[in-house]
Amino acid sequence: MTATDAGGAVAARASNVWKVYGTGEAQVVALRDVSVEFGSGRFTAIMGPSGSGKSTLMHCLAGLDAVSRGQVHVGDTQVTGLGDKALTRLRRDRVGFIFQQFNLLPTLSAQENIRLPLDIAGRKPDPQWWDTVIATVGLTDRLAHRPSQLSGGQQQRVACARALIGRPDVIFADEPTGNLDSRSGAEVLSFLRSSVREHGQTIVMVTHDPVAAAYADRVVFLADGEIVTELSDPTAETVLDTMKKLDSTELVH
Repeated sequence: MTATDAGGAVAARASNVWKVYGTGEAQVVALRDVSVEFGSGRFTAIMGPSGSGKSTLMHCLAGLDAVSRGQVHVGDTQVTGLGDKALTRLRRDRVGFIFQQFNLLPTLSAQENIRLPLDIAGRKPDPQWWDTVIATVGLTDRLAHRPSQLSGGQQQRVACARALIGRPDVIFADEPTGNLDSRSGAEVLSFLRSSVREHGQTIVMVTHDPVAAAYADRVVFLADGEIVTELSDPTAETVLDTMKKLDSTELVH
């Protein structure tokens, strides 16, 4: 099944992607001929039962994992077949990442963690964009603090700011609220939502949480390594209803 985002430029896409682990009897097909597009300036959630291939799809789209067959593009750049140096450049300059575990360096302040991708690339932050991002994540008075001095929600907002600061083509978020309480999770999701609405950011988020998915413009559902359906303008109720159908295999052929 092919899932396309209606209209506009495409920030990332998978074309007939297969991902197979192992060989022979130990072989596991994680992705099965998946074709999907993610529109620029849109917030898309990827959902599915455990083991459906949602994190694998995101890792392949982001160039963190190689596909077995098919092609992946970020913008007009074909990720499939890129060498290590070109892949590193793509991930550094054009892709942002937000992970469940925050992945902050404990010895650096919040400000230093946010600047890290730009420092590595030898770039300086645009002062106006820096102020916008810091104000949006609400960390103005916490920039000198190290991760151990911040709450989980604040640490994840640092990670969000770090992903945004280089103005990447697309941000991939893997269960970004998985380690947060509901209030902190709502703060992070509201920030991601506003970064799409107000700043035209593109976000692709893997989540198992219907409430989190309801912040997205669109939800793509996987089951057994295949895209089986999608929702536009989701609510927590419509997402939950679709997940229940997936669990009862009504949508899986």
